Amino acid sequence: MGRATAAVTPLVLFFILLLLDACLAGLIDSDRASSAATSDLFFRTLKQSEEHANEVHCSRERSRVAWEIIQEYLMPFVEQETYQISSTCRLHSENDMFRDQEDHKIHVDVNEWSCGYCKKTFRAEKYLDKHFDNRHYNLLNVNDSKCLADLCGALHCDFIINSKSAKTKCNPASAARNHHLCESLADKCFPVSQGTSASRLHEFFLRQFCDAHTCTGNKKPFAKGGKKHTNIFYLAISILTLMLLPLFYLIIYLSQSDLKGKQELKRIKKKG
Repeated sequence: MGRATAAVTPLVLFFILLLLDACLAGLIDSDRASSAATSDLFFRTLKQSEEHANEVHCSRERSRVAWEIIQEYLMPFVEQETYQISSTCRLHSENDMFRDQEDHKIHVDVNEWSCGYCKKTFRAEKYLDKHFDNRHYNLLNVNDSKCLADLCGALHCDFIINSKSAKTKCNPASAARNHHLCESLADKCFPVSQGTSASRLHEFFLRQFCDAHTCTGNKKPFAKGGKKHTNIFYLAISILTLMLLPLFYLIIYLSQSDLKGKQELKRIKKKG
């Protein structure tokens, strides 16, 4: 009996050691899994924080449309008056958070856009926009009120964007709000106290942009027109005409010379 007990004891100890080893291994694996999960959670939270930090609550597309409207329907008339818009005016280029990035877009070809910062190329402008958001976010001017898209109501961005779609029903409250914003822009950017040029531009701005913010009547935005574009077809015809005109005169000159030569030859034959 004593011998049997002595033989069993080492075996029991062996199984106890195996059990302890398995428990220890399980604890280590559990600890590793927990650490990995904690690490994943940390990096996921960090990534989400970075994405949230880089989030800009301003539409790049609508800001671009607003800038195009300013350049097309306002700036040619401002330049005519040789008037300098103040940086306190929200229409000034310094108050567009995307302006520096937009100025660093290089349109190489129809399906090729290039980043002016790092020279990386893209197949479309939208991919370049995403590149700016991800890689060059630090270059955005996000201080104060720099979102040009906020002025879209006053500047009729939707009229440009939806020009080919069906017209939406006019909302009087929205029209009144946009008219008020439009008038405040006119007062801030072209104060009548600044002289004759400012007064003329103030009146022009009201007629060009503000008058159309109404649900009564048929007033359309940009009543005063926009930038005059050169007609490419007319330009091509003019260049072609200038190139062919000397050739036309050369042909007339040669034909007249040939005619004179024939007449002289006939005279000589008659004399002979």
